[in-house]
Amino acid sequence: QVQLVESGGGLVQPGGSLRLSCQASGNRFTILDMAWHRRQAPGQQRESIAIISRGGSTNYEPSVRDRFTITRDNAQNTVYLQMNSLKPEDTAVYYCVVGFRDDLGRVDTSWGQGTQVTVSS
Repeated sequence: QVQLVESGGGLVQPGGSLRLSCQASGNRFTILDMAWHRRQAPGQQRESIAIISRGGSTNYEPSVRDRFTITRDNAQNTVYLQMNSLKPEDTAVYYCVVGFRDDLGRVDTSWGQGTQVTVSS
């Protein structure tokens, strides 16, 4: 299994920036796609907002494209989400999601614990 540790959430004013980080750890695995999801209110479904392949290809949910940037450091098994020009509607719990393959070739997914981002004046 792969464990994920997220960091970087907090309170920021509209127009501000935050950077989220998520590091994966465990034994004998290969990280595949890495992504960030968010849930904007209790009871709402989590939505995928950014994904990056092992090779660096990215895709974004339209509402965050041009404001958020997902990157990864394969050597550190870490994925980042740089969030700029934040809006109140970006307030949400943000989750790191990592696909991985273990040493037996099995593919699975791990979720981070979630980090709160609040955009408010």
